[in-house]
Amino acid sequence: MPTTLPPFVSAADLEALQERAAAGELELAIADVRWYLDGRSGRDAFHAGHLPGAVFVDLDEWLAAAPSAAEGRHPLPDPERFARGMAEAGIGDGTTVVAYDDAGGVIAARLVWMLRTLGRDAAVLDGGITAWPGELAAGAALAARAGRHRTEATFTAAPWPASALASIDETQQRAADGTAIVLDARTADRYAGETEPVDARAGHIPGARNLSVRDHVAADGRLRALDELRARFASVGVEGAAGEAPEVIAYCGSGVTACHELLVLEHAGLGRGRLFAGSWSQYAADPARPLATGS
Repeated sequence: MPTTLPPFVSAADLEALQERAAAGELELAIADVRWYLDGRSGRDAFHAGHLPGAVFVDLDEWLAAAPSAAEGRHPLPDPERFARGMAEAGIGDGTTVVAYDDAGGVIAARLVWMLRTLGRDAAVLDGGITAWPGELAAGAALAARAGRHRTEATFTAAPWPASALASIDETQQRAADGTAIVLDARTADRYAGETEPVDARAGHIPGARNLSVRDHVAADGRLRALDELRARFASVGVEGAAGEAPEVIAYCGSGVTACHELLVLEHAGLGRGRLFAGSWSQYAADPARPLATGS
């Protein structure tokens, strides 16, 4: 289903959406989706300071199923569980969502990709929490405010569209035969197999091409200019207008930051790719599957 919001919005865009929400023209939710691979608490970061009116969305609780070797570290959650998480966050069927983090949007992109895949209006706040020009809010007052919304929101569960996903077998095969461009969104050292901090084996899927999402973001935490982003995609063979560009399948370590790859792909006018949700954490856990190393 089509969405009317672009995949990324600026702080000025968010303020305009807030004005429309205040005028009763739309329902707006601001979602804080901070999460850290090193084990720090996103919820603690939220309570230390967040955008006014924001609600915390726990990635591990609502945006992923339980981890397993068979499915990876962050499998997509059951649609009913996702719907429950959205409803508890005050996000309903007609709610426009702007999500942010403090990592250039690569974590918040998971929620935004999930919502957009279901045809909901959602966008990443470009620049994240540091892009907000005003004062940050404290956590205690917000918790009560969010609690009042929880009984009001109705979010209808819907299956994840098969057209938005690629299986482990298809991803492996199409990377090998070149019938799709399979993008590994991790950092270059993890792609090359020089380091692997969390998953079972180091390396990448043979035939996959490296395009780190971290390098889509400039030093100020905002996306690079469109011409730079398009040049980055062109460097790995992804170019042409939407509908003409090659088919893209994206993966990362656990299926979170690959969502940012797909949103930037859409932002650059190169169409919507597909997500290999299990990503390297699922692939590397199977010793029978071949891997490649090096750049």
